[in-house]
Amino acid sequence: MTSMRRGRAPVSSRLPEFPWDTLADAKERAGKHPDGIVDLSVGTPVDPVDPLIRDALYAASDFPGYPVTIGTTMVRTAACASLERRHGITGLDNSMILPVIGTKEVIAGLPATLGIGAGDDVVIPEIAYPTYEVGALLAGARPVRADSLTQLGPTSPALIYLNSPSNPTGKVLPVEHLRKVVQWARERGSIVVSDECYLGLAWDDEPVSILDPRVTDGDFTGLLAVHSLSKTSNLASYRAGFLAGDPALIGELLAVRKHAGLIVPFPVQGAMAAALDDDTHTAQQRERYRARREVLRAGLLGAGLRIDESAAGLYLWATRDEDSRATVDWLADRGILAAPGEFYGPRGNRHVRLALTATDERIAAAAQRLSA
Repeated sequence: MTSMRRGRAPVSSRLPEFPWDTLADAKERAGKHPDGIVDLSVGTPVDPVDPLIRDALYAASDFPGYPVTIGTTMVRTAACASLERRHGITGLDNSMILPVIGTKEVIAGLPATLGIGAGDDVVIPEIAYPTYEVGALLAGARPVRADSLTQLGPTSPALIYLNSPSNPTGKVLPVEHLRKVVQWARERGSIVVSDECYLGLAWDDEPVSILDPRVTDGDFTGLLAVHSLSKTSNLASYRAGFLAGDPALIGELLAVRKHAGLIVPFPVQGAMAAALDDDTHTAQQRERYRARREVLRAGLLGAGLRIDESAAGLYLWATRDEDSRATVDWLADRGILAAPGEFYGPRGNRHVRLALTATDERIAAAAQRLSA
């Protein structure tokens, strides 16, 4: 109340309405289906956490002190090893890894933490995860939507976000595109942050990390990759993620996070290390999503929708060539809840995003309703 009396607008006034709050009517409509709702609007995991991860969480739970902000040697070593083993990223060491309390939190705070603010541009994809824009707005910076370097002209943005595989479209950026962005950014002193939370979920195309040696030539300067265990290891509730890349940027983020007390809980770090060391459970989870994708994809195509992009990741990007809210309502009449493409920017307004994060039974129910 004091700040309002001083004439200051609340911080929330800088932000758009929280998108999923606007789905209440469609959710109620879908919930009236006799067989219940199939909620495909949010990519929240529904499958079990592997016992080896839960055992590691328990084993690390008898730790009464404060963990260090930089994270345990075990979790940072496991992160480096997993990135090399799973994605071919070489040249990393522990100084290039920083565990974070969920990747949404770190993306929302990243521009401000890096000293980006008023007068700075933050480039985000034209169709993009909403938190990129939110992070720029919270820092007082200007979000700029662009998918090609020619759209940016002579500007020198403070930060450029990439997202491959994309949320929501599933588009995969090739090595050549990533190389051009890195070169262009370095010529202008721009930081490149690549959201790679879906890197382990490839279907039609093989995604590449911004830290891949084919992109960087072994130089991580100005580059950060964002990784999450929420999707590949079903650890959304653990809020388990990490950053990898330029040790100078990692050091700057670490210094600020020490002061702010942003520390990943010690038991969660134990669980993270176990998850990063094991590839069996991630392969099993990927196959679950692959099977669900095939069922849902067939149902959507059979109902006359077109699926665009969707080469990797956790979603199908579908359209009936109409306003996305009209498609949301059409699906809701069949007991299926989807996210309208307008959530992700104006260019998304002819599509809807459908998540693969529902049980086999619910995905089959959605496909059956579509075929009917």
